[in-house]
Amino acid sequence: MRKIREVLRLKWECQYSDRKVARSCGLSRPAVAEYVCRAQAAGLSWPLPDDEDEAALEARLFPVRPVAPSSRPLPDWSVVHQELARKGVTLMLLWEEHKEAHPEGLQYSQFCKRYRAHARSLDLPMRQVHRAGEKCFVDYAGHTVPVIDRRTGEIRTAQIFVAVLGASNYTYCEATWTQGLSDWIASHVRMLEHFQSVPEILVPDNLRSGVTSSHRYEPLINATYADMAVHYGVAVLPARVYRPRDKAKAEVGVQIVERWVLARLRHQTFFSLAELNREIDSLRARLNARAFRKLPGTRQALFRTLDRPAMKALPESRYVFAEWRRARVHIDYHIEVDGHYYSVPYRLVGQQLEVHLTAQTVEALHGGSRIASHVRSPMKGRHTTVTSHMPKAHREYAEWTPQRLIAWATHTGSATAQLITHVMESRAHPQQGFRSCLGIMRLSKIYGTERLEAACTRATALGTSSYRSLESMLRQGLEREPLPARSEQSDPITHTNVRGPGYYQ
Repeated sequence: MRKIREVLRLKWECQYSDRKVARSCGLSRPAVAEYVCRAQAAGLSWPLPDDEDEAALEARLFPVRPVAPSSRPLPDWSVVHQELARKGVTLMLLWEEHKEAHPEGLQYSQFCKRYRAHARSLDLPMRQVHRAGEKCFVDYAGHTVPVIDRRTGEIRTAQIFVAVLGASNYTYCEATWTQGLSDWIASHVRMLEHFQSVPEILVPDNLRSGVTSSHRYEPLINATYADMAVHYGVAVLPARVYRPRDKAKAEVGVQIVERWVLARLRHQTFFSLAELNREIDSLRARLNARAFRKLPGTRQALFRTLDRPAMKALPESRYVFAEWRRARVHIDYHIEVDGHYYSVPYRLVGQQLEVHLTAQTVEALHGGSRIASHVRSPMKGRHTTVTSHMPKAHREYAEWTPQRLIAWATHTGSATAQLITHVMESRAHPQQGFRSCLGIMRLSKIYGTERLEAACTRATALGTSSYRSLESMLRQGLEREPLPARSEQSDPITHTNVRGPGYYQ
């Protein structure tokens, strides 16, 4: 459902074509057209209603209908194309195998016609025409720059992030320590702030930080990268795997940065990333102000007159880096994030949840809806628990205190309160006696308060305070029995083997 929401946003808010939406969301174009058609038939518009959760949206878009009869099965044309490369394999042979597997399949003439149409679309080079403010191509340079730690002498290599606007060729570059997700997102944020505007489309390579799973037809965009794209209102269209022509601007831009920026830094020594970026900023400004060899003007001039006016304004707030993870709810209705445990509603025990992490917050989502939010804690092995997430029995137990137990026992009688106090004072920690005290107090539901008070009086006189003793006493009806008389003190025994008390003085 989240992907369908993104389809509707790009189609209705950004006014993109079905093909662009399909490439951005990793879907086929007919699937995009179907989702939009279903949404229109359901009477939806953008933005979607705030109370439209995932389940309600799915019910409106995909109502239960009778199954339509299936159309003729089609072969996988990419497999047919691969099989034809084998020696001795012909279209006739492949068609016969297709008919044996699917008797209701295509006839030979249609089989050949459709395959040839597929073959004509393979690997055709196309000169791309870039509209103003439409695409920004992003990638990392293959070259790195060494940075020396003044204190230890350790050498670290800085990665070079490169971005090129399609229409003006305006180039942005900067150095970061890694190509990881946090540096990848931070570079995009600084790039857009440098542009002071937002293009319509970002075209990355299949870097893991941008594309979680690269695929020829349905690449899976990293959730954090997609989240950032939604914040800035931009679409992400990854280049196809092993298709450098899809991002020719980025390839050429990287080459220019390596020759006109990094090559000029080869004799310099840098001791911090900030120092390196100051030099890169200076050389980048010179590159963008340098005149084209075959075109009039400069990158800077074209950016100001061509790309910048066509690009969208930055949102009011800066994107806050957030990670998306998945976590399973433990039996104690907590999820584990970086060694700390955060509570969620106990009804979700055993469920797989999506976790949205920022530097300050931890949000848990189920079915696209937020079901828990906590302040992020760095303390490993500890628990953050919200009382409303606990089962009723657990909430009641968590609310018990020694004072509350004694106050409850006082309603039964003074002997009961005295016994409850003695139970908690006899333990190293009062909490260790809570379960015994609760068991004693709940005996009144079975035997009544008068009998429990009498049993507590007898138990105090006999010097016993365990739940088992009281329960046995009440079960046998011994609480009304008279206490055993104390034996009168007899004269001390005198014997030659008895030392007597004076011996120890």
